[in-house]
Amino acid sequence: MSNISSNIKFLRKKKGLTQQQFADQVGIKRSLVGAYEEERAEPKYELLKTLALFFDVSIDDFINETINEKWAPKPKGNPANLRVLSISVDKDDNENIELVPLKASAGYLNGYADTEYVAHLPKLYLPMFKQGTYRAFEIKGDSMLPLVSGTIIVGEYQENWADVKTGETYVIISKNDGIVYKRAGNKFKENKKLKLISDNPVYEPYDINGEDVLEIWKAKAYISTHLPMPTPEPTMESLTSMMAQMQRSIANLKSNN
Repeated sequence: MSNISSNIKFLRKKKGLTQQQFADQVGIKRSLVGAYEEERAEPKYELLKTLALFFDVSIDDFINETINEKWAPKPKGNPANLRVLSISVDKDDNENIELVPLKASAGYLNGYADTEYVAHLPKLYLPMFKQGTYRAFEIKGDSMLPLVSGTIIVGEYQENWADVKTGETYVIISKNDGIVYKRAGNKFKENKKLKLISDNPVYEPYDINGEDVLEIWKAKAYISTHLPMPTPEPTMESLTSMMAQMQRSIANLKSNN
């Protein structure tokens, strides 16, 4: 279990509230407060948001940090500071994999942080993705060929943007560009530019401002109705290129010896 139970108890006492007084102020039963503080139960996401707001802490700190007299919140500009993410859960309290289709991509920029909006998105069930938080995005355009327009990218939520790795692919949600699927050209640094690279060489790399980024999802899988074409027969030109490359490799080996 997370640090939620000890954090509720510490913050409640810091406000000088009894369990009953605290329960009355947040609108829950006193028995639930006892269950939360004794680790017999854990609040649902909606209540977690209410408690975090009541105690004036971020929901991520409330869940993941040990809050005590020595604790201090992370600076807001620190890329290691976790972001708040709206999610939906199924009847068993497991996180859903929401699908953001093309027709919903514009609305997602306004509703990505709205739990009610996210809850109404279509859902995917992918049993191989049980641990973690995932979301699926339908991409458009041909900038990431051979993945064609209409391909669905399944991404894992990137909590710490400092973990973005050069050369790996991500779904980037930004204020100006909306939803794009690109390869990272550099490490993410707050208040710096992030270079985005298309797999299709026809498209030039470009930079976006770090402060424009809203969410980052690390690509883990894709779903497509476009099946790959057979490998073409080798041409004289491709064979000649292969021979030239082999000759250069042999020459390099000889020079090294």
